[in-house]
Amino acid sequence: MGKSKTNKFRRPQFNAEGLSVTAVKEVEEDHDGVDSPAGELLEKLQSPSADVREFACASISRVVQQSQTIPGFLQRDAVRRLGPLLLDRSLAVRETATGALRNLSACGGHEVCEDMVKQDVMTPLTALLRECCAGFETNDALSLKGQKNTVEDVANEAVNLLWNLCESSSQALSVFNKAGILDVILQCLERHTHNIKLALSAAHCLHTVTEDNAELLCSMNNAVLGTLESVLLSSQADMAHTLLRTLAAGSVWNLKSSLPTARQAQTLNALMATLSQCLELDAGTLIPQLRQAEVAQSATASEAGNMEDHQAAAGNMAVEEMDDDEEEGVGPRTNGKATKIDKDFSDLLPRGKEELREATALLTAQQTSLEIIVNMCCSDDPSDDEWEEASSSDESEMCPDGLSEGNTSLLSPLCLSAEVHGALINHNIPEKELTEINFLPRMHRVQYRALTCLHNMLSTMDAESLGGAAALQDVAQHLSTLVFSAPEIPKEEEFLEAVTSAVRSLLQIIAYMKIPQCMTPQQLMSLSEAATRCDVVSVRVNALAILGITGSTLAKEKGTAETLQMIGNALLQVAAKDANLVVCGEALDALFDVFADGDEAERAAKNINLLSSLKALQPVFKAKIRKEGKGKYSPEQLCVLDNIKVNLRRFIGYLETVVKK
Repeated sequence: MGKSKTNKFRRPQFNAEGLSVTAVKEVEEDHDGVDSPAGELLEKLQSPSADVREFACASISRVVQQSQTIPGFLQRDAVRRLGPLLLDRSLAVRETATGALRNLSACGGHEVCEDMVKQDVMTPLTALLRECCAGFETNDALSLKGQKNTVEDVANEAVNLLWNLCESSSQALSVFNKAGILDVILQCLERHTHNIKLALSAAHCLHTVTEDNAELLCSMNNAVLGTLESVLLSSQADMAHTLLRTLAAGSVWNLKSSLPTARQAQTLNALMATLSQCLELDAGTLIPQLRQAEVAQSATASEAGNMEDHQAAAGNMAVEEMDDDEEEGVGPRTNGKATKIDKDFSDLLPRGKEELREATALLTAQQTSLEIIVNMCCSDDPSDDEWEEASSSDESEMCPDGLSEGNTSLLSPLCLSAEVHGALINHNIPEKELTEINFLPRMHRVQYRALTCLHNMLSTMDAESLGGAAALQDVAQHLSTLVFSAPEIPKEEEFLEAVTSAVRSLLQIIAYMKIPQCMTPQQLMSLSEAATRCDVVSVRVNALAILGITGSTLAKEKGTAETLQMIGNALLQVAAKDANLVVCGEALDALFDVFADGDEAERAAKNINLLSSLKALQPVFKAKIRKEGKGKYSPEQLCVLDNIKVNLRRFIGYLETVVKK
């Protein structure tokens, strides 16, 4: 999903109702021993007894969650053995067999998913989905009266398996497109009025398969868009429906190129209204309220003399509910990719099943909303492989003395359409997004998405749209509090990438508008120092850009030579020692900006022997480009590096004239 391609979940689930606890324990004990249970369990799949087949499928579901067991099952042709059971005469077997394949796909990763598709798992899965949907309309012709397993339970497992396969396998996605499975997913989505669990699975799947899927656009028609619009306009206020509407909004955005012209304005408005309403919800207030409700329930249970049982149940509810919606260790899916569970906010969540469901849905909805807005505002901001725009050293921007006039190339023109820009403003999206930056500190995933969203908004929207100078100063204060209130800068890579991108974009627009801001040079240097130690190239590039912007601003002020010296030394060290040429180039580019002009800059340059340091570095930098360039870096990156090489020569010439003064 554009710049923020980071997100989605798979969760294991199978129905173990009625299974023998001792039998399951025996399977687990066998697994702990020398002999693998794979062969025995796969043999049981052929049993004439439906109970035995169900037990075997459920046991496989449990065992394959330990990834080291998966090769043993694959070597014994588990996929081909489980596939026919998707169409077993017993609904319970269908559900547990689908759950076993779902866990196999979730815990096995991309390669296992590709292998499953090659073994033709999509054929029985497609047939199963069609039979399930037929069962919706024919009063569940496949189910047995009084049986707990229902067609919708089976369909939920099947949709989740489909979701896993399509996000990991292009071949599965191709089958999805060609086999007309979209209609099946829409039927599941339409069940939201009485089965929100199934509808959410379908919405997650649809959000995934519509992303960057040009082939699917040919299948779009008024009926498809009408279904999505009906979901967007639904009025249920619970958090599950809030998440459902948000996922539908994401699918609509993915399909925006197929919207009829006459409906574009109406649909865009409904989409923005959905995102706006989601971001209005204050998770920091709602989640504690949900927890208080759970405490009240606990007190009531205690008064009834059932406190001990209630606590035991509540203690297990979080695990049970996560099993309903997530794979252990894998977090909520938001746009088609699997991410780790945010265990960092788990201690803030209520423990009751319903309360946990609501809180998880709210957090996932807000994370997804922010990701959609990120992609709406997605600019060509540089990353480690899209770096050309980051350089202020393009020869077309040279000043008469051969140096660039600051970092103006970083302020790219607005790339939002007038309609999207207007809709964002009309629904106060920038203001609502900014409130997410100071999200509950431990709810990091939403906070990271809010920071990324802020970065893209700052890169693509004008200052007035964001609230003007006062609002930008408030943003700087929020970021300062977020980053610098702790004793040390957090070291998590995702946090550093999100926050350095946001700070970089904010500093660019503040410097351009000459707006005072609260972050001190010392604070920005500490952030940059932490970021330059990160293994992620884009984080290090951001850190150097922050130093460059800070230094170029300070160079225009009096009494800043000492601070400029510290910045210059830091940039020189990176330029000389970093193993990545893109990072070295960014450090040099920042040096050009910091020491391009001004008495303070000249004084600082002399004090750190900048001229002699760059002269020593020049041949090394040229040699690295020559030796490492072609095999390691893209043509675009090499073009930028060549420009920096030219500018390094010119900058050395400029410094030589300064010394002669």
